[in-house]
Amino acid sequence: MVTNTLRRDPFHAIADPHRRAILSLVAKERLTLNRVAEHFTISRPAISKHIKILSEAGLIRIDQRGRERYCEAKLDGLNEVTDWIEEYRKLWEARFDRLEQYLAELQAKEAKSPAPKNISPITPKKHGRRT
Repeated sequence: MVTNTLRRDPFHAIADPHRRAILSLVAKERLTLNRVAEHFTISRPAISKHIKILSEAGLIRIDQRGRERYCEAKLDGLNEVTDWIEEYRKLWEARFDRLEQYLAELQAKEAKSPAPKNISPITPKKHGRRT
């Protein structure tokens, strides 16, 4: 018998704010599903679905102990997300470095150029009433 298990993407898993909050909770301490559900106003079945998605993405491990199911964070599953973010961080740092260099060049040119001569400051005209 062939089982088709779905391997969820960590990007999809952390896209939902409830799942991010669940992940934050279980990253601090190992909690039962009921203890996780106590932190939210959404239904217990909704929490179970979110936990299932996090589990399928490899971000949470579920341990069955008697009647209780415990959730434990597996944060190494976020490495794919971290690697992706790092690539864009490098890209933006390079862009900001080029911008900084360009602005420094402009300031250097401005500092070297002589001040314009024979230009008087503009003074506003006084407007009065004619009588």
